[in-house]
Amino acid sequence: MTDTENTKKSIPMKRIEVEKLTLNIGAGKDQNLLTKGVKLIKNLTGVEPVKTFTSKRIPSWGLRPGLPIGCRITLRGKRAYDLIPRLLDAKSGSLNESHFDDNGSISFGIPEYIDIKDAKYDPDIGIIGLQACVTLKRPGFRIKKRRIRKKKIPPKHRITKQDAVEFMKSRFSVKIGEQE
Repeated sequence: MTDTENTKKSIPMKRIEVEKLTLNIGAGKDQNLLTKGVKLIKNLTGVEPVKTFTSKRIPSWGLRPGLPIGCRITLRGKRAYDLIPRLLDAKSGSLNESHFDDNGSISFGIPEYIDIKDAKYDPDIGIIGLQACVTLKRPGFRIKKRRIRKKKIPPKHRITKQDAVEFMKSRFSVKIGEQE
């Protein structure tokens, strides 16, 4: 372990943790698929998801404002920490470099929900996939969201792609590959 890694671990403000886990299923204009997606997310998490609606009219896709096109749920705290290992297990415990962005977020898709640990096949749902996004934070990130005296996160305090990779390796034992 190098001197800088040792310093990062000893400084409490440099500690990285999971802010939230967001699960998303896009259905387009297919309302039958949307109903299945809502049921799937409820079965996985035990919480009713929120439907997402279009705000633009796209005639070539058959979309109009106010049409429900997907569903999503945001989990925080213990629920997020409990579900992340199950989702990573569906990806065989490995992620690509491309799943990490430069701001400390990890986003990956699961093509078939039956790959998720403890998820039972439901004939009413069939086989559908979902998108998972893990957002990381450090203590002090509240300054970018507070109402009064909002500020940007200083460059030294931001979570880089390499920081996110190291966190996922150490906390969730993720293997990092180049490409699938």
